[in-house]
Amino acid sequence: MATMRLRGNAAIRRLFAGVAVVATIGVLAACSSTDAGSSNGEPSGKLQLLVSSSDATDAGFRAVNDAFKKKYPAVDVVFSTVSNDNYPATKSSRLTAGNLDLFVVKGMTETPTYAKDSATDDARLAAAGGLVDLTKESFLKKFTPTLLASQAIDGKQYAVPTGVSYYTGVFYNKKIFADNGLAVPTTWSQFTTVVDALKAKGVTPFGLGGKDSWPAGLPMLASVASLYPTAADKQQLAENLWTNTAKLTDPTEVKVLQQTEYVLQNSQQGAAGADYTTIPSGFAAGDFAMTVDGTWDQPTIAAAVAGKFDYGYFPFPGSDKAADNALLNGKTELQLAIPSSAKNKTAALAWLDFFSQKQNYELFLGKSGFSPAQPDISTSDFLQSIGQYTATYQPAWDQIWFANNKAGQDAVFPFNYPALTPLGSDTPEQAAQAAQKAWTAAG
Repeated sequence: MATMRLRGNAAIRRLFAGVAVVATIGVLAACSSTDAGSSNGEPSGKLQLLVSSSDATDAGFRAVNDAFKKKYPAVDVVFSTVSNDNYPATKSSRLTAGNLDLFVVKGMTETPTYAKDSATDDARLAAAGGLVDLTKESFLKKFTPTLLASQAIDGKQYAVPTGVSYYTGVFYNKKIFADNGLAVPTTWSQFTTVVDALKAKGVTPFGLGGKDSWPAGLPMLASVASLYPTAADKQQLAENLWTNTAKLTDPTEVKVLQQTEYVLQNSQQGAAGADYTTIPSGFAAGDFAMTVDGTWDQPTIAAAVAGKFDYGYFPFPGSDKAADNALLNGKTELQLAIPSSAKNKTAALAWLDFFSQKQNYELFLGKSGFSPAQPDISTSDFLQSIGQYTATYQPAWDQIWFANNKAGQDAVFPFNYPALTPLGSDTPEQAAQAAQKAWTAAG
């Protein structure tokens, strides 16, 4: 989604919302509810559904809701969408009030022992008994086993994955590349050669929306994907940082910031203050040749380009070994869960089962732009074009890293990209030093 946040931001929010979250978990774990959502064996009554909003996914959910209501006319689906910035507070208040039957959870993954105090809010909610255990539900068998494994908590399943987004790749204008005799780069040296050739012809290499800071983190995640190409590599890095056997000032860690700065400094003028939502139109206008972005933005880019030229998507080639750059990294999108306090669990389970059926799931994917979380699903021409890069699912760095709540702001991600010029004023080396200092302050 266009409003994706790095996992570290949850740590910042938790400083302010922790008391409310703990209270919510206590309420949900302690209460029980009477399921009044069945009539003659069929689901009925109100189904309260809450999601974090984006235009594409909202359209997908509405399409499924319309089809669901045709099959189950006795169910009144009350569909609520909330901006990502306001979603945590809205979710917490509605859970406490007990007026949710189905909602989006985030960060559902096992917390490693070295970071046990940094579990995400929703993972803590599941562990406290605040979510319905879906492990034995037959509809889960339709989903890709490796994705389910990545979201298991204590071996149990508490959510249905709606899809996958990849966000360590680069959209590129095929016409600009062809006009300048450029090929898709597969190594870092080839990548810098492409950038130099574009600049020599007066073409701005990258478009970037840095106004809200987080889009500028996408090049950082893309660099980590190449320099630590497997999930095991990233997991080992995370553990080494947590156990202080690696430092954020070590050569490869600094290289992540150097590559991030490279993209920042070769982006359009005013990139630091540019709104992320303006990037698709700038790309369509030919204002720049490439943009580091997530596949969630592809429907918006397609609408903006509107057939003016062909475009493609390739993995950010941060390594000088092409094999390290062969796969895109991503995350499981918009996981859906049922709170233990739900008043209409029957309808909620029926909705999840309906959503999981192939024809309905494809309906959602066609609107949302997500890659499928189920095998053997028909996908768009765009998703087919990147199939070679997504054949093996690889989680992105922000799906593996857990922020230390005791560390300073400079070590949240922990690669300190907000300090880099032009977002900040530091060199990569200075940003790395600040991050290491903030990290060691956690003790």
